[in-house]
Amino acid sequence: MKIAIIGAGFTGLSAAYNLARSGHEVTVFEKDNKPGGLAIGYQEKEWNWTLEKHYHHWFTNDKSVLKLAKDINHKVLITKPNTDWFVKGRIYRFASPIAALKFPLLSPFERFRQLFILGLLRINPFWQPLEKLTANSIMPKLLGKNAWRMLWETVLENKFGRYTNTISLAWFWARIKKRTISLAYPEGGFLHFAEHLVKQVKQNGAVVFFNSETITLTTKDRVEVKIKRNGKIETDYFDRVIVTLPSFLFLKIAPQLPKDYRENLTKLEGLGATNLVMRLTKPFFKTNTYWLSIADTNWPLTAIVEHTNFMSKVHYNNEHIVYLGNYLSTDDKRFLMDEKTLLDLYDPFLKKINPDYRKTLIKSTLFKTPFAQPIIPTNYSKLMPSFITPLKNVFLANIEQVYPWDRGTNYAVELGEKIAKIATE
Repeated sequence: MKIAIIGAGFTGLSAAYNLARSGHEVTVFEKDNKPGGLAIGYQEKEWNWTLEKHYHHWFTNDKSVLKLAKDINHKVLITKPNTDWFVKGRIYRFASPIAALKFPLLSPFERFRQLFILGLLRINPFWQPLEKLTANSIMPKLLGKNAWRMLWETVLENKFGRYTNTISLAWFWARIKKRTISLAYPEGGFLHFAEHLVKQVKQNGAVVFFNSETITLTTKDRVEVKIKRNGKIETDYFDRVIVTLPSFLFLKIAPQLPKDYRENLTKLEGLGATNLVMRLTKPFFKTNTYWLSIADTNWPLTAIVEHTNFMSKVHYNNEHIVYLGNYLSTDDKRFLMDEKTLLDLYDPFLKKINPDYRKTLIKSTLFKTPFAQPIIPTNYSKLMPSFITPLKNVFLANIEQVYPWDRGTNYAVELGEKIAKIATE
């Protein structure tokens, strides 16, 4: 079959890899000039490796993407970085159960209770009953109000804002279930990995076009796809089309979708993301922290991630790379700020951790994306879009269909494998 794939993120590339290996005639169209989707990267001229515009890593139980890396012979590095929390003005280590048991702001009973409950969540294989409940209604009763409020609820509020009280317990379960102490990362960065995957896709016979924006999809005897490339509109016809764009973009390119279907997709909500990437001459953290979750709702950001406490600074001209990350609605004033204004907003808070960081600042660069985190309310399985759309031979596969797990490249790869089978049945 002649199959088009809209989007060269990891869902699209995974689908293309599997379809091309099965002998189908595959064409991938990507609006950007590089592959990777939400994991897209860039490279400063002084660096040997690429870097993601929005921080990424894999867990060591991310079987789908690790298997893909092995299949295409791409080296994966595994390390055990420090993951910490900022609570009541100090950094505390939470990288292991032992570290959690030493957390001094909870009583010994609260610490053991927390560890026991989180342990039960990790070994529980059943998420379906959990999706009927919100995390904020159940977890305070299980963990205790003090532990929940001090640690988990504040982080949840920093991430989801006004959606905090709607987030499903199944989503919270998945975050606990999947977490591993060791983390993995593709050699050279995610962009390097995506480019390697593109080469493999092409070697299997597929065609990949960059700088190619899909304008419209129309279903006739076959699926008509109009593409804007090099300033010109081109038309081609396919037996099947797989759309891996966010749902709101799918609605844009397929205006003939039925009203009720459009309304259902429109009901799905999500947050955008901003990441301000700082390049420093010295470490930001004195604690060798990789990931710092901010458990303080007075702070204007969600997480501080020092990438070079995960991957060696030698790959980045011995610079220290720090992400200042946020999940935000696109109408949030912080999402609308430029790089300088946003750094000025963050500055007094960052100085509470490192008063002198700005003296070591080489450059900061701001990246934004309008959709990065789906909102997962209760009973999301009933809201999740089907892979099969009302348009004949047009299929949808995007991060709003990654459930109960949280979005990530591992599930993008898994989604690509799944949609490749569904689209050719």
